[in-house]
This record gives sequence, structure tokens and C-alpha cells, in this order.
Amino acid sequence: MMRMLRIMVGSLTALLTGGCSNLLPTIDQSVEFRWNSYEEVKQSFDRIQPGQTTVEDLKELGFDPFQNPNIRVLNYLEITQRFIPNASIRLVDLHPAIRACLEAKTACQGYEISPKILHSQRCGNVVLDVFNFRRKTRVTGWNFQGLMVVNADRVVYKLAGGQPSILELEDKKNPLGPLQDMTVNPSIPLQ
Repeated sequence: MMRMLRIMVGSLTALLTGGCSNLLPTIDQSVEFRWNSYEEVKQSFDRIQPGQTTVEDLKELGFDPFQNPNIRVLNYLEITQRFIPNASIRLVDLHPAIRACLEAKTACQGYEISPKILHSQRCGNVVLDVFNFRRKTRVTGWNFQGLMVVNADRVVYKLAGGQPSILELEDKKNPLGPLQDMTVNPSIPLQ
């Protein structure tokens, strides 16, 4: 009986102090799209040719807000806010295709996409993490941001950006552990 108790205590101690990061939580976050990587969405986006690509062509490329989730449709007022965010930028400063689109008012619209996949994993010592003394987190993934401006059912302008590769490391230390987040409520008198 004593031998069995020693084995259990020894196993538990090894498990808790061994830094078994597979016991720590992980988070997978993605915005649903048909693309599985930055390269895939960029290849589709690169096939868009301003002045030539139609709204029907966008549908074939996967940029249909009515068939694919998470594609935002912008009206001309929202496009104006994107390209003229303050008084220091004037309409004459904009690309001619954007100016013409904004002047067309309701015939002007935009499609905004921002697919992403993020994987967040806590790593390090399980005991320090569980008791909130030290939490290490590693975030990996990618995100893509694209804007297509459409005037009278034809793409007239496109803009892309994003991060092909994300690697973020966070090391949060709390010397007081679980007591770190406790705050004293000033409305409650201490006795």
C-alpha cells in the first residue's frame, strides 16, 4: 500500500513539475473563408485585374459576399471614410478610379475581406501556469486584408495587405500568483 502511494505521489510530482505543456489550454481562431493559407488567398486576389474583372468574375474567384461568409460590403460613404479619413486628404489627392467611383455615389461599392487563422498555445510549467505565477503563450498563424472597389459592376481598384506569418510570444509573470488579480474595493471598509 505504501509502495503504491509513493508511486502515485512520484508520478503526480513528475507530472506537475515536468512542464507538461500539453496539459495547458490551446486556442484556434479562424475567420471562415474558402482559403487555408495566406498564399491561397493572395493567389486568388492577384487574379483580380482593375478595369477588367467584373462582379461575376469576383464570384468565380471566391469573393462573393452572398455565397462566402465574412466578406463585408461597403457603400460609397464607407469607402469615402476609408480614403478620406480627415480634412488633410482631398478628393483630388485620390487615385482617379477612386474619385470616379465616389462621384458615381450608389454605383460605387467595396468588398472587404480579412481572412485569418491564429493558433494560440500556452507553454511552460503547468504548476506556475495553473496558479497564475507565470504564463507563456505562443501565437502563430497568418492574416490577409483586401479591399476591392467596384464601380458599375467592374473592379476599378484593389488594395491588399496583411501578415503572411505571425509569431507572437508573451511571457506574463505575476509574483503574487493567484493573488495578483485581487483588488481592494474602496467602497468596502477594511476591518
